Amino acid sequence: MNEALRIVVIAPDLVVNDPEDELALVQAERSRSLRIGLLESGFNLVATLPADVFLTERLSQLQPDMIIVDAESEARDALEHVVMATRDERRPIVMFTNDSDTRHVKDAVAAGVTAYIVAGLSSERIRPILDVAMARFEHEQALRDELTTALAERDELSAAMNDRRTIDRAKNLLMQRQGLSEDVAYARLRKTAMDKNLKLVDVAQRMLDVADLLG
Repeated sequence: MNEALRIVVIAPDLVVNDPEDELALVQAERSRSLRIGLLESGFNLVATLPADVFLTERLSQLQPDMIIVDAESEARDALEHVVMATRDERRPIVMFTNDSDTRHVKDAVAAGVTAYIVAGLSSERIRPILDVAMARFEHEQALRDELTTALAERDELSAAMNDRRTIDRAKNLLMQRQGLSEDVAYARLRKTAMDKNLKLVDVAQRMLDVADLLG
């Protein structure tokens, strides 16, 4: 993995207003540990952001390579913000949590989380976790690109076949109504398209539309 990998951490505020709030203290300590571990592992921690309505704009400005969600009880809310913020520009998302309730793991992965890590904040685990997460994301992205290309090629082929059928119908219409040979009918369609600066299929469709109108 590139040592200069740019990472944004989505985490609650480290400031704990109530010293008696044990949960907030634990979250703050976990968040500090995570950031220290990232720095010790040689990653470029470019920012720590709250999961709020401004997240999309901030991520667009920072252009991180990876997003880490560090959350506990509010993990689902944080994840929703992150997913919304990355829906148009996908990035690997890694969620760290100490919450042993894994009922929402499938939902998290389906929403776009690349790795869901429970109790995995020890410094020595951070690099291999992020290495695997990045590799998985790149593999899945390659599959998505292949699928997109395949679908585009299928659509192009389907459109070409439809155009071919339209041209053949117009050609057959000329052959039937004007007694032309196939080559002559096709040549007439092609000449008309060139004279009018239109696509051949557009000329063919116009001809068929007129024929349908006149009966």
